[in-house]
Amino acid sequence: MSTTDQKRVYMKVENGIGTIFINRPEKRNALTYDMWTGLAKLVDDCTNNKEVKVIIFRSTTEKAFSAGADIGEFKTMRYTAEGAEKYNDATMVLEEKIAKCPKPSIAMISGFCVGGGCEIAVACDFRFSNETGRFGITPAKLGLIYNTPGTKNLVELVGPANAKDILFTGRIIDADEALHMGLINRIFEKDALEDQTYDFANLISQSAQMSVRGSKKIINKVLEGELEDSKETAEMVIESFVSEDYREGVTAFLEKRKPNFRYS
Repeated sequence: MSTTDQKRVYMKVENGIGTIFINRPEKRNALTYDMWTGLAKLVDDCTNNKEVKVIIFRSTTEKAFSAGADIGEFKTMRYTAEGAEKYNDATMVLEEKIAKCPKPSIAMISGFCVGGGCEIAVACDFRFSNETGRFGITPAKLGLIYNTPGTKNLVELVGPANAKDILFTGRIIDADEALHMGLINRIFEKDALEDQTYDFANLISQSAQMSVRGSKKIINKVLEGELEDSKETAEMVIESFVSEDYREGVTAFLEKRKPNFRYS
């Protein structure tokens, strides 16, 4: 990543939360290829950092989480089949890294969350918005076809009928409709969005991380069609019962105090 692109996406870690910032306010955080790859690297950094328990994606501007792909690359990198495939691969890599990251992720959304920006948000475990949130996935307005992993994530969130509405029309929907569809989880007042998002992230970070990550893994497997424990998940469940965190959780419950979980 160039110095410029390092400034366009960057990360801060504080109190167990890894915050990934999208920072191109002059272009409403339009995403370049290098920004996609840079974001994927930052997700890896969060995954490998034992201090990070929760990941938050956010913007440095209230006007947009991200307005989508950089239109300037449509006639350069994305104007040939080879370039388009390379670009599309980068978007799918990031979506997969977010979805399969063992650590929970939250998209904190203000303003436009469109196209690639909405793809990133949909890949997260949670989406919190304020009343200014505007959402859309717009391949139908450009003569493009949305990739299968991104479509799967969308269908799992909003169901096939709403996914068709979003993809067939490319229309922009407001936060209220997005909440009604199930596209987002919460709407907060504009001034409360940041505090509420970080409070929720802190709530997760105080939970037993073995439980959080085990639950996320099993939920993902359910979404992939597994309905019974595999050998891996069965072992994971039994191992939790002999873990230090389980002993600490039980002891803390009996002593009526907050547990001090150590797994990270």
